[in-house]
Amino acid sequence: MEQDMTQGRPLSIILRFTIPLIIGNVFQQLYNMADTIIVGRFVSANALAAVGSTGTIMFLLIGFSQGITAGFSVLTSQRYGAKDIDGVRRSVANGILLALLATILLTVISVLGMRPLLRLMNTPEDIFDDAYTYIVLISAGMIVNIFYNLFSSYLRAIGNSQVPLFFLVFSACLNVALDLLFIINFHMGVAGAAVATNLSQGISAVLCLFYIYKKAPALAPERTHWRLNGQDSRHQLSMGIPMAFQFAITASGTMIMQAAINLFGSTAVASFTAASKLQNLVTQGMIAMGQTMASYGGQNYGKGDFGRLKAGVRAALLCSAVYALIAAVLVCLFLQPSLGLFFSGDVDMEAMMPWAKTYIYLCAVFYVPLSTIFIFRNIMQGCGYGFLPMMGGVVELIARMVVALIAMQLLSYPLACFCDPAAWVGAAVFTGFSWKYIAKQIEKRLAARRESPTV
Repeated sequence: MEQDMTQGRPLSIILRFTIPLIIGNVFQQLYNMADTIIVGRFVSANALAAVGSTGTIMFLLIGFSQGITAGFSVLTSQRYGAKDIDGVRRSVANGILLALLATILLTVISVLGMRPLLRLMNTPEDIFDDAYTYIVLISAGMIVNIFYNLFSSYLRAIGNSQVPLFFLVFSACLNVALDLLFIINFHMGVAGAAVATNLSQGISAVLCLFYIYKKAPALAPERTHWRLNGQDSRHQLSMGIPMAFQFAITASGTMIMQAAINLFGSTAVASFTAASKLQNLVTQGMIAMGQTMASYGGQNYGKGDFGRLKAGVRAALLCSAVYALIAAVLVCLFLQPSLGLFFSGDVDMEAMMPWAKTYIYLCAVFYVPLSTIFIFRNIMQGCGYGFLPMMGGVVELIARMVVALIAMQLLSYPLACFCDPAAWVGAAVFTGFSWKYIAKQIEKRLAARRESPTV
């Protein structure tokens, strides 16, 4: 199931690797989407708004874990491309030990800081208690999220995107079953949704680990590898921390946006939540393309093939532009029927639709620039460059913050919705120019490596 991404036509390799990731990412979204739909239909619209109001915090927690674990796997990908199998195993063990330390730190900070954070985000009083219950339980289960993402990143680093998909599909289905059990049968409300999410993702992590030791020997550390290595730690932290902070910075901007949305009441929050869940679903292909480019970039940078890096970026941009246009059409066509999935029959859908349409229609126009961000950001990270992709997150934060503050001052819901498109355009321009600059640096570095292998 391993895939050498340094051989063959870039376009076909990228598509073959990306398609399982798209399916997997869609099922990843179903974790939180299932919570939202089942809570909305079997508890109340306010409970849906409560879960939805924590969506940006979820993005922060999940994004931070995805960023830091993806950063830890960059070294693995580069060593696999260079055919250094002992180095691959050493990097895997080192990353697991670093992830344990990160888990402890993140769990403590998120659990202790959750109540004041919800207050800071203007969370409406009628949904505050449910929002706190849901997100603090998710925070307490950070360990399963981090280790599922870590093991999946390691498998993708050696070109295996199918196995993480299989385990994720199984666990997403399990999550739906547990949601129904805990919420309908045990009447646990939003707490049941959080517990179901943690349990199902924990099973994904265990299955990935079992597969690595049984079927992916290149990733299985031996006893001598189980210690922190200073050089590997510096490399992994130098990539993992900027990638994690990039997600954290972006999430901070979305939390400011959520604070602006929260000012318009629980009906607006519930409508925005349902619409954003649909949008998250249809944009997963863009995220999957970014994940592909991280592995593709790592392997080909490790091999030292600059021509394949450039060819891969061109192919990915073409695919993503086509996908973005299709996604924009689909999200507009299916908004109204999809919205009905989230609410029981006694909810006034006519009151919900204007809020949801405003957000979706504004965003869909800007899907093409959004799709380029993931390609430029991830190819740079896969080649070992973390600072400029992180600064792209800063551009997103500034754009969202400026627009959100103006929206809060003017009490303008359309302007609050425009926070996302403003951030996407700013980040697309910044990361595009950043890639052009870094590509020149990579070309020089790889040329120097060919002339003097010791460099």
